Amino acid sequence: MLVTLQKVLSMAEEGGYCIPAFNVYNMETAMGVIAAAEEAKAPIIMQVYPRLFAEKAGYYLAPVVVAAARQASVPVCFHLDHGPGELEVTRALRFGATGIMLDGSTLPFEENIALTGQVVKTCSYLGIGVEGELGHIGTVNDEGMDEFTCPEDAARFVKETGVSCLAVLVGNAHGRYKKPPKLDIERIAALREATGGLPLVLHGGSGIPDEEIRQAVAAGIRKMNVATDVCYAFLDRVHEELHDPKRSVAVDNFMKQPIEAVKQFCLTRIELVGAKGKAI
Repeated sequence: MLVTLQKVLSMAEEGGYCIPAFNVYNMETAMGVIAAAEEAKAPIIMQVYPRLFAEKAGYYLAPVVVAAARQASVPVCFHLDHGPGELEVTRALRFGATGIMLDGSTLPFEENIALTGQVVKTCSYLGIGVEGELGHIGTVNDEGMDEFTCPEDAARFVKETGVSCLAVLVGNAHGRYKKPPKLDIERIAALREATGGLPLVLHGGSGIPDEEIRQAVAAGIRKMNVATDVCYAFLDRVHEELHDPKRSVAVDNFMKQPIEAVKQFCLTRIELVGAKGKAI
């Protein structure tokens, strides 16, 4: 069933677990993610990068995600990931998104508050929650990491924007880590306290050691993004199939194993963050 960001976050808060947010890129990755959610009986988020909304691809992908969510027997939120501005936000809303992320983390603090607050106001007319970001979460290829999110700044940001959840920088990054990261669990707990128990979001979930993820969830992470590892699960199996001399050349049959690979990977993340069985 297609639900809002606030719905899945409230479920996570009530149960003390985390909602896995999987980025999807085509029909096949969406099918794998939904299959995992159904088998695990877990609420999930399917999210899409803003470039797909800026380009024509989002026009075709969004109906696939919406259809998958609506037919699912578990709660599914369709989320815009890292929306940089109102263009992508507007298109995502028009295409059926039920959750929005406005990423103003590269802007000066006051500008981030202003832009995020405006998007929160717009989305409130549709009853849709907004994820903000404070502390720019870069990539594993960056030369250095920005300063970790400040609890005092987070408290003001949340109060003045009205976001439903907040993505924070606590030692995480996007992409495949060159070496295992070390999350600042104490800072997560401090951010949680400073923001009055607001659901916190962990980006860069691909490659973080399992035990650190468990500790982060216990400290207040209620949404974890996983994108890179979804791509690897899909593409690694595609490469295996390409080298199989008995492979099918019918694309729908060829894609069955990559879809299954995505499903099996997502099942591991669903269980890790405590979401398995929580849709019952």
